[in-house]
Amino acid sequence: MITKRIIPCLDVKNGRVVKGVNFEGLGDVASPVALAEYYSRCGADELVFYDITASAEGRALFTDILCETARRVFIPLTVGGGINTVDDFDRVLKCGADKVSVNSGAIRDPALVEAAAKRYGDQCVVLSVDIKRVDGAFRVFAKGGRENTGMEAIGWIKRCVAMGAGEIVVNSIDTDGVKQGFDLEMLAAVCQAVSVPVIASGGAGRIEDFITLFQTLPQVDAGLAASIFHFGEVAIRDLKAAMAAAGIPARL
Repeated sequence: MITKRIIPCLDVKNGRVVKGVNFEGLGDVASPVALAEYYSRCGADELVFYDITASAEGRALFTDILCETARRVFIPLTVGGGINTVDDFDRVLKCGADKVSVNSGAIRDPALVEAAAKRYGDQCVVLSVDIKRVDGAFRVFAKGGRENTGMEAIGWIKRCVAMGAGEIVVNSIDTDGVKQGFDLEMLAAVCQAVSVPVIASGGAGRIEDFITLFQTLPQVDAGLAASIFHFGEVAIRDLKAAMAAAGIPARL
């Protein structure tokens, strides 16, 4: 049976890991290099590194910090932020990333997903989607959750998977940082629409939230979280032990 992955997320702004609530009120946490090294030692299955203001600021991702982070970790590393061209994919992969996450760049130019998948393979292309309910509908947001694109989220995800996105990160803006559990309704809609791996992001507050996620939606492949890991509220090894005790396959 395929194990469920636990993935800490490093939201990086100006070279520091930050964390907010509902994508707002960002506060300083730590050095991304030190935190990544810590998670690599403590049982994380993968790591996500987002330069969260690159797209909004119209600049390239900070490659110096990324290179140093990649040198320190020995688990798969997904990197996103300011990914707008195939050359950006190339640059990030050469810095040591295993997969590249694209969000606003794909919204701006959907052909980017297909072009990157053809060059590097579907397994390398991760579609990250920031989703928020607007008048009861799931809408796609761009630029770190700042801009409502007006696009319906499920249709957008299906379109990108058809073009070659090999994995989907579902970021629920409604539950981000609130610590009341993952957005199960949103995740169920995505899982029903596509057959590629789906990563749940936004809302984890305790170990039980992961148990509920995987027991309710066994189609979800991984749980991603930030602040509960950063601030020591949940230890990854404790989480995995609880998952195993609940019959959820985990790499211990």
